Amino acid sequence: MAKKITISIDGKKIKTDPGRNLVEVAKENDIFIPSLCYYEHIDPPLGTCRVCTCNVNGVPGPACMEKVKDGMEIEVHTDSLKNMRKAIVEMMFSEGNHFCPSCEKSGDCELQHMGYEMGVYKTRFPHLFKDRLIDFNPKRIVIEHNRCVKCKRCVEEVFTDDHMQVFGYTNRGNETLVSIDYEQEAKLSQEQAINAMKICPTGAILVRGQSYARPFGDRRFDMKSVQSEEFTPNGNGNGNGKSSKKTKEKKTIATISLAGCFGCHMSMLDIDLGLLDLVEFIEFNKSPINDIKEFTKHCDVGLIEGGCCNSENIAVLKEFRKKCDVLVTVGECAIWGGLPAMRNTIPIGECLEEAYLNGITTEAGEYIIPYSEDLPKILDKVYPCNEIVKIDYFIPGCPPDANHIWKSVQNLLWGEEFSVLYSEFKYD
Repeated sequence: MAKKITISIDGKKIKTDPGRNLVEVAKENDIFIPSLCYYEHIDPPLGTCRVCTCNVNGVPGPACMEKVKDGMEIEVHTDSLKNMRKAIVEMMFSEGNHFCPSCEKSGDCELQHMGYEMGVYKTRFPHLFKDRLIDFNPKRIVIEHNRCVKCKRCVEEVFTDDHMQVFGYTNRGNETLVSIDYEQEAKLSQEQAINAMKICPTGAILVRGQSYARPFGDRRFDMKSVQSEEFTPNGNGNGNGKSSKKTKEKKTIATISLAGCFGCHMSMLDIDLGLLDLVEFIEFNKSPINDIKEFTKHCDVGLIEGGCCNSENIAVLKEFRKKCDVLVTVGECAIWGGLPAMRNTIPIGECLEEAYLNGITTEAGEYIIPYSEDLPKILDKVYPCNEIVKIDYFIPGCPPDANHIWKSVQNLLWGEEFSVLYSEFKYD
């Protein structure tokens, strides 16, 4: 039997066997090293995503490709490393079209999970909204290129019974795609096809007739963080938190829905009896909650639902910025465009033609694109609010959990400290 070695991870001394994978050793010792491409059955590891980058003896590199050696000094949770890993995940979200609320794998998606674990409220990079084709040609598999993160798991793991490769890379650089050999794909059994769907970390590989959708709470990444309390998404631990007993000054809140569905406002109403607790401490100004249409005073906090799809949305958003001390975007549509931004991959002319010229009409022969000087001018795409004005805080979700909104608003108004639970921090 090989002699045990000693390594150090963030100052913690660990005894283990030499030659083992660093990610596995850390996991056994309750140390979270995030990864997307790592798959325990693939050796040597792929090292494609770089989400697991750590400092090994002072040199940054992917932890999944490191075999432990005696005396190794590993840094995992430094501020710079956490920021870099978070940036990588943010880039993956911004480069793909990851519409979590409409994705088959939402709740079981490893990219989504990494976003939760790293506390990604928004991305610092603009979304590209590239128009990538969805490949429906295979016999039983659908390839959704918008969701692929090019981890290479399918390339290395999916083979026919006669050991023929089913997936492969085509093109180079930023144009690289995971392609599928239609002839070999047809040879896969149903079980092999489903296995290909399961090993994909996102919803890029789907099997016709096989649904991933399950109720919230039954999905893989719904309820519990894989990290210790020190590294929960909001950095405040997993406890429920308690409000401080400070004297509350009366505050004023304004809310609005722009290019959204009012789902976030409905989630606010789901605070239920909590709203009654606030009656004597807050008043609503300019809000659909009390149907006040114009500002009558300056407000402490403005809550914005929905992105900007037309000129009226921009005007309203700029007015909120002027009239509110703190501006908060609530929900995916306001933060990065959300489901309305699905049109961003298509030229606006094609969208209008499909909706008004090629679509079904209630009046025979009325195939016209409406135009009037009184109608708001539609924008070339749906813009997130932070690309129009300065946004102070972000509450993700579609819609955000009522408790997440409730805790965030109380913190902003009176500085009361609450811990947002992992189960409350979601993108769908």
